[in-house]
Amino acid sequence: MACSLLVDQPEHLEQLILADFVSRGAYDRHLRRMRTKYRRRREQLVTVLAKHAPHVHVSGIAAGLHAVVELPPDTEKVALRAAKRQGLALDGLSGYRHPDSAMPRRDGLVIGYGTPSDHAFTAAMESLCAAVAFSS
Repeated sequence: MACSLLVDQPEHLEQLILADFVSRGAYDRHLRRMRTKYRRRREQLVTVLAKHAPHVHVSGIAAGLHAVVELPPDTEKVALRAAKRQGLALDGLSGYRHPDSAMPRRDGLVIGYGTPSDHAFTAAMESLCAAVAFSS
C-alpha cells in the first residue's frame, strides 16, 4: 500500500509573477491608483450624505475601505431594514459592540465603499441616501 504525504509548496509561477510585478514598480503604481480611487469614493460618500442626509455623520479614519455612518439614537434597525429593501448589504454598528461594554451605545451603519463597481457606485450612494432618510 502506497502512502502519500501532502506538503504545502509555494507556487513558483505565482511568486515569479509577483516578483516581476514588484520589481517593475507595477505594484506601487497599483497601490497609488487604488488609494486615489478609494479616497475619491470616501469623499463622494461624505459629500453625498452631507447634502442628502445632513442628520447623519460620517466618522472613522479616512483610510481603508469602510466608513461609519453615525445615526440618530434608536434608528439603526430601521435604517438596516431600509437598506436591505434598497438592495444594500450593510452592517449595523451594534454588531461590532461587545455586549458587556460600558461604552455608551451608538447607532450607525458600517459602509464598505470599495465593493460597488465604478458604474454602480453612484446608484449605491443614492440607495444609501434613501435608506438613511428613514432614520431622520
